[in-house]
Amino acid sequence: MNNKGTPILETKDLGIDFGGLTAVNDLNLSVYDKEIVGLIGPNGAGKTTVFNLLTKVYTPSRGTIIFDGKDTAGKSVVEINKAGIARTFQNIRLFDKLTVLDNVRTGYHNNIRYSPLSAVFRLPGYYAKEREIEGKSRELLEIMELGEYADFTAGNLPYGAQRRLEIARAMATDPKLLLLDEPAAGMNPQETDDLMRMIRFVRDHFGIAVLLIEHDMQLVMGICERITVLNYGMMLAEGTPAEIQANPEVIKAYLGD
Repeated sequence: MNNKGTPILETKDLGIDFGGLTAVNDLNLSVYDKEIVGLIGPNGAGKTTVFNLLTKVYTPSRGTIIFDGKDTAGKSVVEINKAGIARTFQNIRLFDKLTVLDNVRTGYHNNIRYSPLSAVFRLPGYYAKEREIEGKSRELLEIMELGEYADFTAGNLPYGAQRRLEIARAMATDPKLLLLDEPAAGMNPQETDDLMRMIRFVRDHFGIAVLLIEHDMQLVMGICERITVLNYGMMLAEGTPAEIQANPEVIKAYLGD
């Protein structure tokens, strides 16, 4: 995809320390509009820590995060989500007891516009907005091939459908950048192939950028246009899938001496 111009996401010398331990250091990462980028590395390399920094779960010890041309310093988790960064998690975090439809509705409520007074007294504006949200939620479920499950309890969905639902709920917040933390974890090969197709579709249909962490190299090499490799919290390599596969330092990091 287009890798020219200004990145939608850019980190400059990003780092974080926990006590005397440096978890991430001097990370210079970029993601361009409508690009699919992989963030890979051995266990403990700092990948999820990077996601937590980008979404303000953690506050950086140093460095800068620029998103959509703006410094994110001082922003909260909620503010970052409203600015256009959405994420999923390695361990699925759905509202298991709610319906599939209601899980997606929670995403749309992130940008709700009716007043608290309208909600408390159930004024016409409240019902109009709720009808709009339900319509959008059902449309998104159809797009994500989950329409038939709209009234199912989320916790009862097949595993692969739960993964798609988590992505659908993230997309309901209207992101410009989607962060996927090991989306293929626990999936069989067919589910992984379906997920690859879905990620490409989401990128193309919604016109967003995707940054994903993944250990399944078939998925990473098959879907990512660029890959950044972390090792011990530092950038080890960056390049196309072919370049990364042939990089001796990357091979050494994964396989040892």
